Amino acid sequence: MNAWLGLLPLLLGLGALAWRLRGRLARWRAGRPAAANLLRGLLQVPRRYLVDVHHAVSRNAYRARHRTESGGYTAVLHVCAAGGVVASAVLALLLHPLGGPPWLAGLAVAAGLLAASGAALDAGRRWRRGRSPRLSDDRFDQLPLALGAFGLGHAGLALPAVGLAAGPVLVAAAFALAAAGSVLLIGGMAEGPMRHALAGVLYLAAHPRPQRFGGGRDTAAEPLHLEGETLGADRAQDFPWNRLLGFDACVECGRCEVVCPAFEAGLPLNPKKLIQDLARAGTAAGDAGYTGRGHPDRPPAGSHERLVGVDGMIDPDTLWACTTCRACVDECPMMIEHVDAVLDLRRFQTLEAGAEPQAASNLLDQLRATDTIGGHDPARRLDWAVDLALPRLPERGETDILLWLGESAYELRNQRTLRALVRLLRAAGVDFAVLGEAELDCGDIARRLGDEATFQDLARRNIATLSQHRFRTIVTADPHALHTLGSEYPAFGGHYDVQHHTTFLAGLLDAGRLPVPAGGSRQAVTYHDPCYLGRYQGEFDAPRRLLAHLGLEVTEMAKSRERSSCCGSGGGLAVTDIPGRRRIADVRMEHARETTADTVAVACPHCAVMLEGVVQPRPGVTDVAELLAEALDQAGERAA
Repeated sequence: MNAWLGLLPLLLGLGALAWRLRGRLARWRAGRPAAANLLRGLLQVPRRYLVDVHHAVSRNAYRARHRTESGGYTAVLHVCAAGGVVASAVLALLLHPLGGPPWLAGLAVAAGLLAASGAALDAGRRWRRGRSPRLSDDRFDQLPLALGAFGLGHAGLALPAVGLAAGPVLVAAAFALAAAGSVLLIGGMAEGPMRHALAGVLYLAAHPRPQRFGGGRDTAAEPLHLEGETLGADRAQDFPWNRLLGFDACVECGRCEVVCPAFEAGLPLNPKKLIQDLARAGTAAGDAGYTGRGHPDRPPAGSHERLVGVDGMIDPDTLWACTTCRACVDECPMMIEHVDAVLDLRRFQTLEAGAEPQAASNLLDQLRATDTIGGHDPARRLDWAVDLALPRLPERGETDILLWLGESAYELRNQRTLRALVRLLRAAGVDFAVLGEAELDCGDIARRLGDEATFQDLARRNIATLSQHRFRTIVTADPHALHTLGSEYPAFGGHYDVQHHTTFLAGLLDAGRLPVPAGGSRQAVTYHDPCYLGRYQGEFDAPRRLLAHLGLEVTEMAKSRERSSCCGSGGGLAVTDIPGRRRIADVRMEHARETTADTVAVACPHCAVMLEGVVQPRPGVTDVAELLAEALDQAGERAA
């Protein structure tokens, strides 16, 4: 068989790719510069794909309805399809121009059949059992046909080299299938259903958070250069070029939408649609080619250069409905950074356009005026503890533990948690102190609402205050402060050992310093993982160890640990209060009710307020520190 006959399908596919890719290349090149070593990253792609992407793909989709939606099924499908296509293409390039032994041709046939088997698995998932609502349709439904044509066609073209007779009709049919499959698959890497393949490889190579690969955790927001020409993102080209790659790497699998707390509650946000809005902004087709579920109760966007606004791709309520919980990010098999995109969009709306929601604007005005999010007087931060005589670090100059109080000091509900924590620290003989009126808001909510200027101002002033004192560790009951102080202040020169109160208390328990008796309780509880403690900081075990020490019977919610659902407070949503069909806190409390537990144990003041705000009947809501302090008090009463 003529060597060119075996190569021509691939050449046709590459030609189609080159022709269609011009627009995408121009779009990527228009993005802002990014500190990414593309060549070094390309060398890391095989490991990143086989380890990190495969790990994400192989996890079961949340509430999968059938085995065809399981992670194992998806992983096998992906290995067969992607592995078969790549192997077929490489072997065709080796076999047809150079010839080769029959065993090489046999491998080419096997690779083609492997790709065809991937097509069969995909067809079974999409057609036999009915498509999952989270999957996009139309052009993606063509994938099994394209994969099957590519695999069977290239396998057929390799048959003569194996030594098997192949008449002209079979060769012609194989060529037609291989050509059609190559054009659809390879050419489709520019604008078709395979767009994620090329963009995905490049995105894995130039990922904006390479520390995430290999099981690492990188969740801190990137500091904004406040002297830049454009603050945040208003158009697609305002994003760095590697983030534009990430938008195009989306495979529209819908895993992000089924774990999104806003989407589940019917708020006007679908994270999959958000990424597609960003990928399609300014293109000729715009929203017309999108066939997945949209933002709840919002019409299609059309095509616009502007990203947010009445004349933009994204409705403002969609942008402000995000809780920044990172559930979508952790679930995404292509490791797309949805939350980073949301923050960049919010930065422009707040700093450039002044278009943040009115309630958010009022809060930010109070924060700038008083350094507290509620407009409180910092001198009254310790009013709740007037009877506790808390030691103040500015008066002592040095302490072992600095207790960071946060905005809980002004909130009646969470003052209970702080009082319980103080009792536990004193019972354990911990040397601790507080900053008192010298403590300013850490700036978390300002940053999540896009006001990077106020965040950076607060960060620098807090760092200046902390530099005047000596301490070993900061302990806080607020996971948002934990993340901000421990993960985001280092970019501004503030490097501290910061621990969540449950982590610190678990350490005291292990050291035998916390005199809380083991066992004794038969109360049925469920534990709600705070987003900024779990997904952001990776702490899932310490609260559960403390609950287990108390002898509590813990029943996990369906969404727990890495897949925990947000309470609805994060990202400033408790302030912006974007309306939806339901409140996120109500949905989360339903998850808790399903366990039949009497109490929801929490480890975050924001979660406590949101969940206690759900109307009765419902389980009680109690911080882990409060449960420990209660057990300590009961032990003291029994001893007396």
